[in-house]
Amino acid sequence: MPHTTSTALSKIPALTFLFWVMKIAATTLGETAGDLFSMTMGIGYMWSTLILMAGFAAVLIGQLAAKRYIPFLYWAVILATSTAGTTMSDFMNRTSAHGDGPGLGIGYATGSAILVSLLVGVLIVWRLVEKSLSVTDVRSRRAEVFYWSAILVSNTLGTSLGDYLADDSGLGFAGGAALIGGVIALIVAIYLLAKRMKVASPALYVGLFWAAFVLTRPFGATMGDVLTKNADKGGLGFGTIGSSAVLAVILVAVILYTMRRDARATAAAASAGKPVPEPS
Repeated sequence: MPHTTSTALSKIPALTFLFWVMKIAATTLGETAGDLFSMTMGIGYMWSTLILMAGFAAVLIGQLAAKRYIPFLYWAVILATSTAGTTMSDFMNRTSAHGDGPGLGIGYATGSAILVSLLVGVLIVWRLVEKSLSVTDVRSRRAEVFYWSAILVSNTLGTSLGDYLADDSGLGFAGGAALIGGVIALIVAIYLLAKRMKVASPALYVGLFWAAFVLTRPFGATMGDVLTKNADKGGLGFGTIGSSAVLAVILVAVILYTMRRDARATAAAASAGKPVPEPS
């Protein structure tokens, strides 16, 4: 693919607090929606993965073709990586013994290890080819492909890791979410301390981003399990349909809020003759 300069930077939202709120909502919705396809609707892991990967390819083509940041399109791709990642993880790790359709049955620990290696491989190749792992300065189509490839793998990894913590580690759904939430809080603390100390290390901030991005997926996965599973399994018992509906409403509401806020900020900047602020 040719390495051509484009306006891809404007197609990626700013890394604000609301970005992470939407990311967690989208990935949790991906967990519940993926389970809705593969288990509630009885489609099975393999066919659900094929269907959802086709959906991911469709919205990704639209995102790559876009010339500017389109909030609903961007978050549709995030959601597609999450739903497809959920069923891919389940297909890799589970078997027909779960009663949910055939799978490879390699187990959560092995599946997580394979996906960690794959993610590290994507990031290494991205760094070697693009000379950067920046997630705020993505100026080429090729870098954008690396960006979305890393996101797809990280969201698949998140499902495997979340299932491992919830099912195999003995922590349960709420315990797994609490553990990952604590690690995420530590990442936030490191970020705030580095900013306060004015640490000028792009590598540090890129590393913190990918650590947070990977971990918010299993956090969303375990939170999705908390919402959908019955009380006897440590969940709230909302089911996949109810949980997916609630999360979809939350995600759409926050997207609409950020769009309205950005429109106001753009109008205010234009009237004051200032540069247009970055979309969030």
